[in-house]
Amino acid sequence: MSLELSKKAAAVKPSSTLAITAKAKELRAAGKDVVGFGAGEPDFDTPKNICDAAIRAINEGFTKYTPASGINELKEAVCQKFKSFNHLEYTPEQIVISNGGKHSLTNIFTALLNPGDEVIIPAPFWLSYPEIVKLADGVPVIVKMTEKENYKLTAEALERAITDKTKAVVINTPNNPVGVLYTEEELRAIADVVVKKDIYVVADEMYEYLVYGEEKHVSIASFNQEIYDRTITCSGLAKSYSMTGWRIGYTGSSKEIAKMMGSVQSHQTSNPNSIAQKAALEALTGPQDSVVMMREEFDKRRKYMYQRVCDMPYISAAEPTGAFYLFVDAGEVIGKVHKGETVDSVAKMADILINEYNTAVVPCADFGFETHLRLSYAISIEQIEKGLDRIESFLKEL
Repeated sequence: MSLELSKKAAAVKPSSTLAITAKAKELRAAGKDVVGFGAGEPDFDTPKNICDAAIRAINEGFTKYTPASGINELKEAVCQKFKSFNHLEYTPEQIVISNGGKHSLTNIFTALLNPGDEVIIPAPFWLSYPEIVKLADGVPVIVKMTEKENYKLTAEALERAITDKTKAVVINTPNNPVGVLYTEEELRAIADVVVKKDIYVVADEMYEYLVYGEEKHVSIASFNQEIYDRTITCSGLAKSYSMTGWRIGYTGSSKEIAKMMGSVQSHQTSNPNSIAQKAALEALTGPQDSVVMMREEFDKRRKYMYQRVCDMPYISAAEPTGAFYLFVDAGEVIGKVHKGETVDSVAKMADILINEYNTAVVPCADFGFETHLRLSYAISIEQIEKGLDRIESFLKEL
């Protein structure tokens, strides 16, 4: 056939993290003992009380359509969570429950952007941001930060990047792939620029419960009415409650934006899964001890992985204080020779690791940093130890 397909869809890059995960699963299925550092999901089972709530919903016949933007009792629970944890006052009319965090971001950019509008995305970034922006007819503007700024967007860099086409900036805290948090001081400086330049903030706070040590999560929308009015706060249950497959995300925004997002969602997907909404209600309102347990376990793994990587030759890492990733600078590996073959990129390093060492890592070119890779510690400490031993063996053979 000669009919041309969508140029917009053809321009979308497939997710490299999903590709790495798929390759690891394929090798495991072939009997290989693969350690997968690619996982963007906790290795814990969804807590039993949440699963029980879902089973109860099925048994009670809660299997029909719900309102497109979610059931009211779940919206009320989200409002209560926003109030107690994020110090944000929202009403149910300002909440949209979606089919996961990616869907929330898709709703946000669809509601905000007109063709050609620019969205500032600090690098390193979660690889889906630019693609979702482009699908909403926006233009991603990448602002690359360095180790000097701890890989975080500064108010000065933001102000320099703003043009008359800028509609929004994405602030992801705790950050994927680096695991750093923005401090209150840093966020206040960014908020001042946002208000002065009259743009929106898309605050992606998906990892907000996974914060370690003395660090504290701060929501940028909590400072004053002016920044609150310009912020769409986005979160979900996937990472903190080990509910990745349940697909429940949510946003808090102005009533006007929430209404637009709800209208878009009503045509694109209708409501989020009814059963998963009841599970999400239990997650937010039920016992929170499983969240604490998972965070404590992630913290142990974080400390172990960071120390091991610091002790290895040729690589280094920023110390993560949130999420469950280690952002590893492997720039020194490029140009080294492994078994007679030049390692000409971090992508090549990742290729060698999975094919010769049965260890899957995520090269970060798609995250805006070609010299880095991401290691997830959302796997058991035994798997982490085994995988790091293999990475160390590779490095010592260079």
